[in-house]
Amino acid sequence: MRRDSLTEGRSILGRSLAESGAMAPEWQEAFDAVPRAAFLPDVVWAFDMDTGAAVEADRRTDPTAWQRYVDQDVPLVTQWDDGAGEGPGGEATSSASMPSVVFRMLADLDAHPGDSVLEIGTGTGWNAGLMTHRLGHHTVTSVEVDGEVAAAARGRLGAQGLLVTVLTRDGTEGDPPGAPYARLISTVGLRRVPTVWLEQVSPDGLIVAPWGTHYGNGDAVVRLRVSDGGACASGHFTRPVEFMKLRAQRRRFDGHRAYVPDGLGGADRSTTDVAETDVLGADRYDVRTFASGLRVPDCYQVRAAARDGHRPVWFYGLGDRSWACVMFHEGRTTDVWQSGPRRLWDEVASALGWWREKGEPGYERFGLTVTDDGGHRAWLDDPDDAWPV
Repeated sequence: MRRDSLTEGRSILGRSLAESGAMAPEWQEAFDAVPRAAFLPDVVWAFDMDTGAAVEADRRTDPTAWQRYVDQDVPLVTQWDDGAGEGPGGEATSSASMPSVVFRMLADLDAHPGDSVLEIGTGTGWNAGLMTHRLGHHTVTSVEVDGEVAAAARGRLGAQGLLVTVLTRDGTEGDPPGAPYARLISTVGLRRVPTVWLEQVSPDGLIVAPWGTHYGNGDAVVRLRVSDGGACASGHFTRPVEFMKLRAQRRRFDGHRAYVPDGLGGADRSTTDVAETDVLGADRYDVRTFASGLRVPDCYQVRAAARDGHRPVWFYGLGDRSWACVMFHEGRTTDVWQSGPRRLWDEVASALGWWREKGEPGYERFGLTVTDDGGHRAWLDDPDDAWPV
């Protein structure tokens, strides 16, 4: 492939990121100097967020197609099943995030040349490389739990002359010897912010991370300001995203039959007038789903495909064996079954009603406060009016 062809696609992507506002002007030089392609393996899978389909691209057999995907604003899967899988069919466990997501999160981080940054989730190493180019050599320490992924990132960063410390360890530990850091950024999705991270960030420093609940797989970027000597960190969410989860915090679910071994018999039955769209949302990033997760803790939602005009949606309590099933029917009343000590459907319906009463707030009105005793409290507009999550 000719060099002008190699750079043309990247230039188009760079202009698109700049014109859309995803990439702030101060990151343009790093984008130009640190090519995404230099941090990717020969085989990647372009991931369609809407359909879940993954398209393989192999640089060795079709370099043109490989480069075309690299220069698009799409996530690229680089590992399946923690390295045990060879392609789609399993679980995607490492990737190169969408460039627009990368640069929006870097803008949220608000790091300046000379600032020290702790990154959780090295992945390909591109994010660490971008930060190092702008902030300076030896300013970035990156933690990666997967030894093979970490080794590959070290090699790619070294080949680009970027001096980054890459540590192989569980990201929940952070990096105590290197603390305090001015900034901490996580490139893996969280369900709890480890309290040691608060200790490892300087007073008034920032933690930027994708955070969500076990209700669904979606996350939202939270921007936490550390205060009180690391005793507290609090801030607003900025936008919805979806990241692969920190391995130590992946959802633990015992399976449907552990909850419903004998079918729907014996459960309490009722009906509801809550619309299917309210429960499922208009798209994968619908704030209604996020808000429901904040208001209905320790609950996992599973959406079945519609079939013959019927669609069941299941809710499972993660702290007990409570469950609920809502069966939407085309053209007739929606049926509800509930069982266990929690009335999970009642909780979900109440959460949706609360969201409407509050004026249907978007992501940016919600916030999170984390304390050094492990407490997590969500809030809407006012941190002083928070509830546990």
